[in-house]
Amino acid sequence: MLKILLMTGDAGEAQEIYYAKYRLEEEGWQVHIAAPEKRAFLSVVHDFEPGFDTYTEKPGYRVEADLGLADVEPTSYDALVLPGGRAPEYLRNRPNAVAIVRHFVESGKPIAANCHGPLLLIVAGGVKGKTLTCYPDLEPDVRAAGAEFVNRDVVVDGTLVTVRGWPDNGPWMREFVRVLKGRAGAESTN
Repeated sequence: MLKILLMTGDAGEAQEIYYAKYRLEEEGWQVHIAAPEKRAFLSVVHDFEPGFDTYTEKPGYRVEADLGLADVEPTSYDALVLPGGRAPEYLRNRPNAVAIVRHFVESGKPIAANCHGPLLLIVAGGVKGKTLTCYPDLEPDVRAAGAEFVNRDVVVDGTLVTVRGWPDNGPWMREFVRVLKGRAGAESTN
């Protein structure tokens, strides 16, 4: 059974957290949610209103973290999920969060990042030379980090699967599950 780490925290996007968690559990895989501390945190719901320059934010669901970042042993996980929301903006300033992401980048393990999730990949040095998508307003950050930004629903570059936001959750998990199954199949034949 695959073990997957989902890293987020306060102000993580509710639909990106729960959709990924339940879709991966549907495959029979184990998903652990890691946040700065092992506690309940508040997710948010982002939406798009006609005439607004950016998204709106409302309180979302309470989410129970299975473990705090200090308790994560990244070598015991097969893949990483980085939901968006505002959580990646502050997690990228936490050395232990960056170290966890760097482990997955350097080991070539599958990573699924949604919306603002690539901010963590940028800080961990995981996007240079890659092609990805994310929330379109992050295009300058992606390009400055040496990656190619593509504005479409899903981009797969090796073991990295990225999407623009929760409206792309379906393609996100469809492609991530495909990557995970392909990798598991390749490992079982070795």
